[in-house]
Amino acid sequence: MRLVKNFNNNAALVKDQQDNEWVVIGKGISFVKSVGDPIDDDRIERRFKADDSTENLIETATNVSPEIAEVVNQIEQLVKKRLDYSFDDYQYLSLADHIDFAIKRSQDGLNLDSATASLEMKRLFPKEYAVAEEALQLINGLTGAGLESSEAAMLTQHFINAGDQGATIQDTIKISRLIRGLVDILQYQYQIQLDHDSFNFTRFIGHLRAFMIRQLTQTELTNSELDESLIELVKLKYPEAAMTVDRFAVFLKKQMNWDISEDERFFLILHVWRVTHHQED
Repeated sequence: MRLVKNFNNNAALVKDQQDNEWVVIGKGISFVKSVGDPIDDDRIERRFKADDSTENLIETATNVSPEIAEVVNQIEQLVKKRLDYSFDDYQYLSLADHIDFAIKRSQDGLNLDSATASLEMKRLFPKEYAVAEEALQLINGLTGAGLESSEAAMLTQHFINAGDQGATIQDTIKISRLIRGLVDILQYQYQIQLDHDSFNFTRFIGHLRAFMIRQLTQTELTNSELDESLIELVKLKYPEAAMTVDRFAVFLKKQMNWDISEDERFFLILHVWRVTHHQED
């Protein structure tokens, strides 16, 4: 790769042998470099494809410090190892921007303090939250930032976002809020407290997430068009679960103007019945 434009010592626009342009970041990557000079590949921390549609992405990339890039690179490896999630360019830069801002807030004495948000994330997304706690230790260890434990809830949202391909961090926040509402409806309907550590609860939350991602990204349910008689049989067999799903439908229609298809009702009824009757599984 050869230098096309020097943004600063740590970010540059370069061109590869196929004449593709990239924005690259890395400590001292373009220091004392002139246009046309080769770029040391070993110094590249991250590269982003440069085109007209990614102006904001490129602008953000040029503002990422090498120190933050290294932190995010290590977090990315951790998330890949623990959750098998990968960050796309937008998600990588969004996480980098969040960590950079969180450190600046902490330095100014403006730490987050939301035990409720942390508890909610830990209950609804235990795997992602556990990795977020590890990532928080990593950030503090590498930067000495001293971020509070409540930051784990915010990191969890970024990790959920990475696992929900096609969604944005704003979508992830919406999904978390909607899932909380549906869980509240279910617990009120059955007058129970669900076991958030049970396998069936985790599977129920996973199904809700997948359903909401399909709604947000406007993708169809695979293997749809179930037999109508089978759907009606499930409604008759599990009437309380069916009534709960009807309440889900009213809630989602009011909040997001979403409709639940008959096929989706079938699966939701089964999940509701199982999570309320087999929490010990």
